[in-house]
Amino acid sequence: MSSESTQGTTTLQDAPVILGHRHLLGLRGWSRPEIAHVLATAREFRDVLSRPIRRVPTLRGVTVVNLFFEASTRTRISFELAEKRLSADTVNFTASGSSVSKGETLKDTARNIEAMKIDVVVIRHASPGAPHFLTRCVDAVVINAGDGAHEHPTQGLLDLLTITDHFPEVRGRRISIIGDITHSRVARSNLYGLTAMGAEVTLCGPPTLIPPGIEGLVESGSVRVTHRLDEALDGCDVAMALRIQLERLGRQLFPSLREYHERFGIRMEHLERYKDLLVMHPGPVNRGVELAGDVVDHERAVILDQVTNGVAVRMAVLFLLSGGTAEA
Repeated sequence: MSSESTQGTTTLQDAPVILGHRHLLGLRGWSRPEIAHVLATAREFRDVLSRPIRRVPTLRGVTVVNLFFEASTRTRISFELAEKRLSADTVNFTASGSSVSKGETLKDTARNIEAMKIDVVVIRHASPGAPHFLTRCVDAVVINAGDGAHEHPTQGLLDLLTITDHFPEVRGRRISIIGDITHSRVARSNLYGLTAMGAEVTLCGPPTLIPPGIEGLVESGSVRVTHRLDEALDGCDVAMALRIQLERLGRQLFPSLREYHERFGIRMEHLERYKDLLVMHPGPVNRGVELAGDVVDHERAVILDQVTNGVAVRMAVLFLLSGGTAEA
């Protein structure tokens, strides 16, 4: 595969790119060819998911532990499905009811996992940097399933896969990320991934929900900030709405949810005005806040496609980081 290609017809045999990363801790620092290789691999696994028997023996004998210190539904189930589809041995760990609730530290939890001869650790944690810390405690491959407000790299990859289903070439496409940028790990992973692939990114939301200088997070690429929704949607190919994370706000950063929807919520009038606009959302959606209910159900909202692509992307990440190659 050419490093410029993200076409759906790409095969694993066309993609001899070797990832320069042992772990997936974030998309910052990942190159365009590396991301394109993950997406090409995910398309191959998406074909597996459409077969009558949706399982391959690719990771037979590999043990994966899902280490979730935060509540999760979509991401946890998606990883579990990806692991089962690859025939890996899966162990699920949740903080509630575990030794963590008795005072055990992350380091001691990690050392116990290491003693169990685990090959891959998928971790979600409320503290930014927890996956990085884990790499210093275990020899296993570490995959970040979301760490605080830092990054959520597999979400960024599945969003890219969904975008390339509609726009095979990401370079030059205009993508607007709208909502709670300050507290969003999804926004950061998308910011790194989209700019690495050459997209023009606009961040939009109330001034209180966009950290000053966030454009400087990327060393290259086009990133701008606006506080006006119509300005963000004008000429935009994809609008990615983010959930208002009420559990992380700590204090009221905008007058009300109703006013937020009036100023930054995507409604049917926007789909009627911007005829080619594609709408995305990482979920769960607060209907009537980030998106109007009829927008969520509209054919140009590809939220369920993102969910499907999440399994394929996580299969690809598990496969590649476990040593998978085009010849495997």
